[in-house]
Amino acid sequence: MSELVFEVVGIGADRVDYQRAWELQRTVHARVAAGEAPDTVLLLEHPPVYTAGKRTEPHERPIDGTPVIDVDRGGKITWHGPGQLVGYPIVRLADPVDVVAYVRLLETAMIGICADLGVQAGVVPGRTGVWIAADPVPDGSSVASTVPAPISGVGPIGAPGSALTPWRRDRKIAAIGIRVARGVTMHGFAINCNPDLAWFGRIVPCGIADADVTSLTAELGREITVADVIPLAQSHLRTALALSPSPAPAPTPLGTVSHSARPPGSV
Repeated sequence: MSELVFEVVGIGADRVDYQRAWELQRTVHARVAAGEAPDTVLLLEHPPVYTAGKRTEPHERPIDGTPVIDVDRGGKITWHGPGQLVGYPIVRLADPVDVVAYVRLLETAMIGICADLGVQAGVVPGRTGVWIAADPVPDGSSVASTVPAPISGVGPIGAPGSALTPWRRDRKIAAIGIRVARGVTMHGFAINCNPDLAWFGRIVPCGIADADVTSLTAELGREITVADVIPLAQSHLRTALALSPSPAPAPTPLGTVSHSARPPGSV
């Protein structure tokens, strides 16, 4: 992998329209693929937008007819918007291309960001992205049957929810959706810093109906902004992507992941 360059394209008042960012990705991708530019990571924040990967089902789209941009990455539907750091690593992968290993590196970087801020995150077998484990359910609880089993090796995380929903399910804090063309990656990751999580209520995020979405702010009970996370993302991405083309270690600390069960490029 060549020298890794980071470009903060726009956050806050300078949020970048999704279509404009997509065009910028294509431009940078063409230059990296041609050997005219170094490996580059675009970091930015979008205005509110839903984007749908190739595997999105009709029932997973907004029920109110809100417009959705269909994109050329893998995976399903997700939301981007204020309070979410989006990263588009445009990097040349080693030959032969190993998409699963690359996704694993992105997961490792996102887990590192969470750890730096005091959030214990990990991976879930069969599901791409980075997750917070379900709250442990006491033996004999009436809600045990409605809450997925906690990720192995994880103790209590956070405080119980309201009286109506006393135990939180597994919840996604970072999504990953990629495309590889000419050996060079496009699209990337989104980590929730302090977004309005109500946006995810209009869709089936990433096509997963039996889990929820969370943010760094929601987990920590204090405000974590996109600007706070950018330097952490730069540090962990630089470290993780430097591991390529060496075999990528499995993300820790939440157990081993069977990546072969997950569709490459899915969110």
